[in-house]
Amino acid sequence: MKIIIGLGNPGKQYEKTRHNIGHILVDLFYEAHDFDTWQNSKFDALISEGNIAGEKIILVKPTTFMNLSGQSVAKIVNFYKLDTASDILIISDDIDMEFGKVRLRAKGSHGGQNGIRNIIDRLGTSEFHRLKIGIGRHAHMSVSDWVLSKFTSTEFSTLSTEIFDTVDTKIHEFLEK
Repeated sequence: MKIIIGLGNPGKQYEKTRHNIGHILVDLFYEAHDFDTWQNSKFDALISEGNIAGEKIILVKPTTFMNLSGQSVAKIVNFYKLDTASDILIISDDIDMEFGKVRLRAKGSHGGQNGIRNIIDRLGTSEFHRLKIGIGRHAHMSVSDWVLSKFTSTEFSTLSTEIFDTVDTKIHEFLEK
């Protein structure tokens, strides 16, 4: 069993924001593959189950705010008794990477991403796979205003096609490990 967790903030006002790129990409993965309907769960998250190449996959969108993502992730890891180093993939934004760049890592630091920081704190380890998606920086906006700003229609179109194609490939690489 593998768990794919897309980070983001709950609520309609955050739906197409840069910080919610994890939720957006998990939704696109859900639509591209055969997964059950999203369900509320005891993990402070929406979950959906499916199968890819005979392996059970659970998609997760925490319903906590980004900075408290570890609460949801820890509940899932503890309930399913997961090996964080091999069983979970966290998808999140990365402000230090240019828009659209995608990087799969087996472990690492939080890199200033507060959702990842909280997950590391709650799990007590940084040994979990993460798929970092570049959102870039804005020269004239604060970091908080930038990450909470919505994608332009052109950016969202690119995200939904070209970037998602790369993400889908990287998720399959993770699933094959």
